[in-house]
Amino acid sequence: MQALPLAIMALILYLGAASWQGLTLLRRVPQRPVLVRALGLLGLLFHLPVALKLIDQSPGLLPGLSTSAVFLTAIMVLLLLAVSLAKPVLNVAIGLFPLSGLALLLAVGVPSPERTGGMTPGIALHAISSALAFAVMAIAAFQAVLLGLQNQALRHHHTRGVVQVLPPLTTMERVLFELIWAGMILLTLSIVSGFIFVESMFAQHLAHKTILALAAWVIFAILLISHHILGWRGMRAVRWTLGGYSVLLLAYFGSKFVLEVILQRT
Repeated sequence: MQALPLAIMALILYLGAASWQGLTLLRRVPQRPVLVRALGLLGLLFHLPVALKLIDQSPGLLPGLSTSAVFLTAIMVLLLLAVSLAKPVLNVAIGLFPLSGLALLLAVGVPSPERTGGMTPGIALHAISSALAFAVMAIAAFQAVLLGLQNQALRHHHTRGVVQVLPPLTTMERVLFELIWAGMILLTLSIVSGFIFVESMFAQHLAHKTILALAAWVIFAILLISHHILGWRGMRAVRWTLGGYSVLLLAYFGSKFVLEVILQRT
């Protein structure tokens, strides 16, 4: 399989979908959600074979930095396309699709080590729940960015342009917290399954990842509890969402970057 042509085609399709949705927000073109989803789905069809090949070549439990990025962005695109059928989250594609295409293109030129072993069912549960949790929280983070832009525009009485195209503020906030709840369920499953099924965490450089994942869980838990009890919303919800996701991003990719890029270890 020639990975580079597939990656290029995926990037082109992702950019096409993101560009149309971006122009929709700017009110330069009419809304065409079916077109955006179709282009995104075609991009994903080119994305998935490369992601599966990289995962197949990964050495056991800890795939490399580029492989993790390709796999997780594929999950994120798939979830976004599915969720957008029921929730108004398709604007997230403006940031997510180009990011996914670039991650795929960059990963093609990175050599992958030979696979050394398979996964047990427990490890597979941990890996899948971790990937899904990260993907859902990534969509929530993009949603928070759009909500923040909407809040700022309304605060400064800018009621035209992007604000007119986005769903109502209450809908944007409701979708954000629904995404965070879903992500928290998956993140909880990921953490619990990790404690049960993953052995030798220190030897596998997983201790700091677990600590950061727990810290992210606490941040999102505080946000959800405070939203329910104290009515947290608006920019406070945006900041806490982005803060929690930043910690989660460090948990998933920070250690890989240090080990593989700075320390040159695999």
